Amino acid sequence: MSIDTNRWNRIRYTLIAPVYDRVVGFARQRRRSIGLLELRPGERVLIVGVGTGADLPCLPEDVEVHAIDITPAMVERTRRRARMLGREVEAVVGDAQALDYPDASFDAVVLHLIVAVAPDGRAVLEEAARVLRPDGRAVVFDKFAAEGRRPSLFRRALNLVANVVATDITRQLGPLVDGTGLEIVRREPAALGRAFEIALLRKASGGRGAGRGSP
Repeated sequence: MSIDTNRWNRIRYTLIAPVYDRVVGFARQRRRSIGLLELRPGERVLIVGVGTGADLPCLPEDVEVHAIDITPAMVERTRRRARMLGREVEAVVGDAQALDYPDASFDAVVLHLIVAVAPDGRAVLEEAARVLRPDGRAVVFDKFAAEGRRPSLFRRALNLVANVVATDITRQLGPLVDGTGLEIVRREPAALGRAFEIALLRKASGGRGAGRGSP
């Protein structure tokens, strides 16, 4: 199922790549989210599900940036944007649920509009935890359902359409994060009331995430 969903994601995001920035901009939210990372000079940053590279202008020029997306058309647009900005970005095609990076190889991970889009949002967070160094930080910006209760019947019905078109609108951030080796440090509403949230996560020293060797 994951493979079929990944294939569909490539198709649909290839189709919307030319208009993605006009439809899914969120420039203010991206700046706010990345600002929570408090990035320091020389740190290594990974953008997961980079899309067209809309996060690049929000990043300090003195950090090392890597980026992945499952859609080749999106990766090419990210590379083009990086060239326009005059900065080096290592952008490659990859799966957010199975990152091709060693354990503990990044200081920070950016997860914008990917946790609710990838077939397995928990796997995305587990992989982010794995590639983060101890005390590393991650930021999430996405749409989440309220916690403490099951999503309403209407929301679940609407999700049948939303999930085919673009995203899952029934995922809850807290349960997804639990047990991944990450902890929620801060979360705040970001758009459409609390429909979209920004969350700052941190990997505890000695937290989970080992399994593919060292950097």
